[in-house]
Amino acid sequence: MRAYDAVVERQMVNFYGSLSEKDRRRYAAVEAAKLGHGGKAYLATLFGCDPDTISAGALDVEQLPDDPAAGRVRKKGRTQEN
Repeated sequence: MRAYDAVVERQMVNFYGSLSEKDRRRYAAVEAAKLGHGGKAYLATLFGCDPDTISAGALDVEQLPDDPAAGRVRKKGRTQEN
C-alpha cells in the first residue's frame, strides 16, 4: 500500500521526527485512521515505528480532551560520554 506520493511521505516523516514521542504516536494514529485498512502497517513502515505504538496512540486520541499526560514530555536519554 502506498497512500501518499514521495514528496508528501518525506514531509510527513520530517514532521513526525520533529514531534515528541507522545505526539508522534498520536499523529500516526490519526493518519492511520484516515487511511483505514492497512494504514497502520503502512505508517509503521513509513515512520519506522511499531504498529503497537500506533495502537497506543489511538487509545490516547480516544481519551482526548482528557489527557493524563498533559504538560509532560519524556526527556531524551543521556548519551554516554567517554
